Amino acid sequence: MSEAGWDIAVIGGGIVGLAVARAAVARRPGTRLVLLEKEPGVAAHQSGHNSGVVHTGVYYRPGSLKAQLCVGGAREMIAYCRERGLPLAMPGKAIVATRESELAWLREVERRGRANGVEGLRWLEREALREREPAMAGIAALLVPTAAIVDYAAVARSYVKDIEAEGGEVRTGAAVRGLREDGEAVVVETGRGSLRARQVVNCAGLYADRVAALARGGRALRGVQVLPFRGEYYELAAAAAARVRGLVYPVPDTRFPFLGVHFTPRVQGGVEAGPSAVLAWRREGYGRLDWDAREAAWMLAYPGFWAMAARYWRKGMGEQYRSLRRSAYIAALRGLMPDLRDEEVLPGGAGVRAQIVLRNGKLMDDFCVEREGRFVHVLNVPSPAATASLAVGRYLAERLST
Repeated sequence: MSEAGWDIAVIGGGIVGLAVARAAVARRPGTRLVLLEKEPGVAAHQSGHNSGVVHTGVYYRPGSLKAQLCVGGAREMIAYCRERGLPLAMPGKAIVATRESELAWLREVERRGRANGVEGLRWLEREALREREPAMAGIAALLVPTAAIVDYAAVARSYVKDIEAEGGEVRTGAAVRGLREDGEAVVVETGRGSLRARQVVNCAGLYADRVAALARGGRALRGVQVLPFRGEYYELAAAAAARVRGLVYPVPDTRFPFLGVHFTPRVQGGVEAGPSAVLAWRREGYGRLDWDAREAAWMLAYPGFWAMAARYWRKGMGEQYRSLRRSAYIAALRGLMPDLRDEEVLPGGAGVRAQIVLRNGKLMDDFCVEREGRFVHVLNVPSPAATASLAVGRYLAERLST
């Protein structure tokens, strides 16, 4: 027997799904909304395994959806955490060039940041960098003073309270097993029974493409597939952590969507070092030995996987080498912090990022949202999705049928 009467069903209890649900019930009071999460609690995967950074929008291509939503979204996130009494600190960030060849890239980051409206950017020469971050080596840096750190799992739990206060419902332990249109509604089959909804928003993160295929009768979206990338962190021992004053990042290669190993103070205390970016052979594979034969086979059968491997093999091999050899990882960290000792680098955690890879092997760099009938598929929402979640949620809620 199907449960009737929902206007909107949101699939996925990560921070984006929760933000969409929150915005939808706030935008139209009385909306009958249910959010379905397969795990026992919200923010169980990407939203609870990230670095907690409130990104500023300094990296993103001007005019991209990421750039448009990030700058204002970051301000909203900081204000929200202050208003709700959630953990928040604003240590700022230094993006550090260690070689002459990186200065042009750093100037490009500065240009993008200014074009995107990031406030307070300041160029630091060697002496000014040493004054701000005495333990770091570099010939110049870009200071981004508005960079902050929060606890996104705590933010997600606060969003649940907001949803429930507006009459929405959050159901955990409700894995979606089937989707089919039936007249004026969609029948959603879950581990806790079935229900009917006029619209379904797919925010399933690492499984967003699989949920989209369920909605299409088993037909995958052509030329679009999620591949999981694991980010592996180390932690700094207390003496080393005390030498890091704020967020410290290397100069990124803006052609690649990963930022390289960096130092990230955590709002709960301590400093993370990392992450790497290696392919995971299971979508929720947080350990190096995690493996799922069916998921691996599906990845290997996708032409975009092989095109990606051909395009980025050198970068991928470097990441894999650092993952397997601790000494190589520490060597990369010493590029920024030369006096870092082996015994000051301790095992840390890991997260898995959902990344859309196109059929030609390119990594999709912007947000990707597809609408098909009664379904809205939120397929690619990489960083800064958590930072901009309030803005992202509002953006998506405004595109739902009224």
